[in-house]
Amino acid sequence: MRERLKELEARIGYEFRDVSLLERALRHSSFTNEKRMPKQECNERLEFLGDAVLELVSSEFLFKEYPKVSEGELTKTRASMVCEPSLAFCARDIDLGKYLLLGKGEEATGGRQRDSVTSDAMEALIGAIYLDSGFTNAKEFIHKFILSDLEDKKLFFDSKTILQEIVQAKGKEAVNYRLTGEDGPDHNKVFSVNAEIGGVSYGSGKGRSKKAAEQEAAYRAILRLKKEQ
Repeated sequence: MRERLKELEARIGYEFRDVSLLERALRHSSFTNEKRMPKQECNERLEFLGDAVLELVSSEFLFKEYPKVSEGELTKTRASMVCEPSLAFCARDIDLGKYLLLGKGEEATGGRQRDSVTSDAMEALIGAIYLDSGFTNAKEFIHKFILSDLEDKKLFFDSKTILQEIVQAKGKEAVNYRLTGEDGPDHNKVFSVNAEIGGVSYGSGKGRSKKAAEQEAAYRAILRLKKEQ
């Protein structure tokens, strides 16, 4: 276990003084339930703390970055930046799911890739860093792994809307999403989808829901259309 923790520390560029905090941040409630550990030994309390730190840091970032934007717009932007799919997207960048401690049932049903699980673990990790060495290091982690490449992330999260706007502006036929495959058992399916314009595939995507697969396919299609311009 220690080797895996060291590997994650190397990925995020932060070494814990108290490694037990990192281990707790990775400990899903299904694991503590299965091992009959006290409820507070799972990562939910750290997630609660990390959520608050993340909200403050992202609020400060937006306040400084967009001095002329209204409170309503800032709130809307912050919500999209720290929502479950966004944090899960950031968690995938550091392969956080690989390091989680899960119960057998959660493991068997694809918990390592589930957005709700990985996004919670991302917040727990922020909480753990905050407790380990304070606000400055937690803020640095958030800026490095969550508040970076915002334009690209926005493109990903709004991909279906943006693709439709691009296609309409070019006077092309409407986008059609075609399901090309379903793999895995019912409780752990992976869907494959193509984003097609005028019968031609411009991007493909995979996801644990059709919506997630369509989102990735749209994102790939946007990148291709931008490259062709």
